[in-house]
Amino acid sequence: MGRKVLKLGVLISGRGSNLQSIIDHIEDGKVPARIEVVISDKKDAYGLERAKRHGIEALFIDPTAFPTKEDFEKAVGDELEKRGVELVCLAGFMRILSPYFVKRFENRVINIHPALLPSFPGLHGQKQALDYGVKIAGCTVHFVNEEVDAGPIIIQAAVPVFDDDDEDTLSARILKYEHKIYPMAIKLIAEGRVAVRGRKVIIRDAKKEEWAGVNPPLEV
Repeated sequence: MGRKVLKLGVLISGRGSNLQSIIDHIEDGKVPARIEVVISDKKDAYGLERAKRHGIEALFIDPTAFPTKEDFEKAVGDELEKRGVELVCLAGFMRILSPYFVKRFENRVINIHPALLPSFPGLHGQKQALDYGVKIAGCTVHFVNEEVDAGPIIIQAAVPVFDDDDEDTLSARILKYEHKIYPMAIKLIAEGRVAVRGRKVIIRDAKKEEWAGVNPPLEV
């Protein structure tokens, strides 16, 4: 009997590079999951094309077609539930989810953020880090709660900041590690090894070799 495959729904607004990484890891057999649907709030989001190329259902749901934000989120949630989605992955979804949606999918929505939370939440985490003058930046996969970028942290990767970095170069370096840790977080959840205890996420049976490559060596 094969292992259980976790049913995913991915919400996007743009190019979908993290979506592509998730697809690649699933197709390589590294993550026991299947993407049931990709939903975008932008009609021209390139991530929809990525999904179609891999035979994944891709939907555009127009938020302007609904009288309220909650009505839009209800439509999105209904499409996810229709397909039996067990975990909702935000991959560049540029909308703050309301308490209604978060409660509907409690502890079943995850997000990736380009900073070491709780530092630099919200938009342009990379620029915030540069402006502050930090020497270590990074990225975070976390559960989504009712506050912005404030849910329990599943996994993080630390990325060095160099003196000649600008927002583009730092963003590109961080993105490489987003593509590593997002699929890894999904794998841990799919294997039933993630438990939330208040603010803390417990990873069961963690092995040192799993974390190899999560953090880059410091280049000096």
